[in-house]
Parts: sequence; C-alpha cells; structure tokens
Amino acid sequence: MANKRPKPEEIVSKLRQVEVLMVQGMPRLDAIRQIGVVEQTYYRWRRQYGGMGVDQLKELKRLQKENERLRRVVSDLTLDKLILTEAAKENF
Repeated sequence: MANKRPKPEEIVSKLRQVEVLMVQGMPRLDAIRQIGVVEQTYYRWRRQYGGMGVDQLKELKRLQKENERLRRVVSDLTLDKLILTEAAKENF
C-alpha cells in the first residue's frame, strides 16, 4: 500500500515542529526523524514551503488556481484565433 502524500498544510506544520524541536536543543537530524521523514524530503519541503504561514499557503494555492484558469483561457482563445484564421484563408 502506497503512502499518502501530506497536504501542504501538514508540511508547514511539520516544518514548524522541526523548528520548535531544534530551539529546544534537539539536533536537526533527530528532529527530522521525529516528524517521520528523511533528510532529503525535509530539505525539499523547506525549500518549497519554508517560512510560509498557513495564510500565505492559502494565497499561493489561490494564485496557482487562478494561473491555471488563465492559462486555459489563453489556450482556448489561441485555438479560436487559429480556427478563424484558417476559415478566413479559405473564404478568399
């Protein structure tokens, strides 16, 4: 059975847990192991989500959805333009 990927909110929470454990004096590697991930995963998460709060994460998701929607609109309009251009060429 495959492991489920944690949601971004859970990742931010785990990154904060590591920070708290390190402030309490636990070595970084032990803190990373305590949250149940390997070191490489921790550093990848930290690069992607480091320093983000939950509000910033929600804003990032909203912007990504908006970007996806706009890309779809542009591709649809480009396709419509190409169709109309081809149709106009055939009429002349």
